[in-house]
Amino acid sequence: MKNKCSRCQGSTCCTYITEPLGAAPRSKADFDHLLWQVSHRGVSLYKDSDGWFLLFEGSCDHLQADGGCGIYDQRPQICRDYDNDWCEYDEPAEKGFELYFRSYDELLAYCRHRFKRWDR
Repeated sequence: MKNKCSRCQGSTCCTYITEPLGAAPRSKADFDHLLWQVSHRGVSLYKDSDGWFLLFEGSCDHLQADGGCGIYDQRPQICRDYDNDWCEYDEPAEKGFELYFRSYDELLAYCRHRFKRWDR
């Protein structure tokens, strides 16, 4: 579908950003830092085939009520480069997540399973 954006309800791609972690978390210290990050409202963590990412929920300040971009002609390059060949219009991004931690408690349970001596 060439014009998915005009058919999308909610402009999902403009309601969050993701940032790659770079190196995969391995140590207790790495995961302890991630626990602090997911303790903040709107921050979650996921792993997919491309690696580990922090996800920050929050709509773009330029997203208009009709789903359009209020600065379309001056939008950042990353927005210009966005390719909707596959996007949340097709299926939720979560379907591709291998691991997904939406809260401190979810990540803590994973840490306790991964590191048998987590609480010591």
